[in-house]
Amino acid sequence: MFTYCAGMSTRPLLVYCTCPDPEIALQLAETLVDQGLAACASMVPGLTSVYRWQGQRETARETLLLIKTSRALYPQLETVIVALHPAELPEIIAVPIEAGLPAYLAWIEHSTGVTNT
Repeated sequence: MFTYCAGMSTRPLLVYCTCPDPEIALQLAETLVDQGLAACASMVPGLTSVYRWQGQRETARETLLLIKTSRALYPQLETVIVALHPAELPEIIAVPIEAGLPAYLAWIEHSTGVTNT
């Protein structure tokens, strides 16, 4: 079993990214996991977003990706999402995971190749 005592550079992140449909969400999730940039990406279909874009109120059906990664890999993860996402301005929001099951948080680090030194 893994042990967990994250430092600031390895603390895991939860990244929110909305996608216009499940197919694009799946493509992003598979790419991020295959490239080792995410331990896991969970898809939440059926999201309805209401937002303001270029002065107009918009409503869109979307799929939310909940991406578990490490702080150290965030810049690369963001670059890949921006390159593959069809939106002009994709929603990419990262929040630190402050607490969680220690073994699960250690698994995120292990799965993304990030280790504490």
